[in-house]
Amino acid sequence: PSPTHIPDPADDGSTLVGLAFSGGGTRAAAFSYGVLRALDDVVIDERPKRRTLIDDIRMISGASGGAVAAAYFGYKGRDGYRDFRERFLTQNAEADLRTSFSPVNFIRAYYGGVNDRSGFARWLNDHLFDGATFKALHRPKGPIVWINASDIYNRTPFLFTYDTFAALCSDLDQLRIADAVAASAAVPIVFAPIVVSATSPHCGYRMPQWLSEALADRNASLRLKAYASALDSYQNDDPLDYVKLLDGGLTDNIG
Repeated sequence: PSPTHIPDPADDGSTLVGLAFSGGGTRAAAFSYGVLRALDDVVIDERPKRRTLIDDIRMISGASGGAVAAAYFGYKGRDGYRDFRERFLTQNAEADLRTSFSPVNFIRAYYGGVNDRSGFARWLNDHLFDGATFKALHRPKGPIVWINASDIYNRTPFLFTYDTFAALCSDLDQLRIADAVAASAAVPIVFAPIVVSATSPHCGYRMPQWLSEALADRNASLRLKAYASALDSYQNDDPLDYVKLLDGGLTDNIG
């Protein structure tokens, strides 16, 4: 289930920081990293211990390039994220990707995408996320992390959250962080859609209260309504074997 509260990292609760990192490739990742470093320079307490604004980040969300930085901060935390520049920004993450203009690649593009999930996701897994799954994001004082892709079937944002995976009767904790980030950055034609399995269609799923309220509320925001309808479709439409995902910027590039 979704968290019932926003984690409080032992401060007085007077400051709460939520971040949304938009897409835009490596430039978006670099900008997001710069935002984190800038927040780390703003000191809000010296006693009993030194604290900066980065200590008050409770929620962080990202799409496409911004998802790389958001996920890395969620994974490494306030004391480990600073090597993002060396581990990602100055590296050639496209080293294993097909980028040439060739007849074979044109055929691949026609049939769904020049690159499959193995290239970029494998690079992220090996060089940035160390094989970690979403279970690694369960740090006591860590922020809530949202990675955003696009659900092609419903043409809506796809959030890598426990509510989404509960509706798919799947286990988010078993998913590699690298696979979610690769899905969020899967630009059409350059990448084939990322496929997420929907297992055990009859898993005893119970719709959370916020979802039923969103479906019934005529005044709900368009984005909330679309997301709620997508989750509802995973259970109530014809049984799904999988969901196909592409770049999060296709449906919402704000992050």
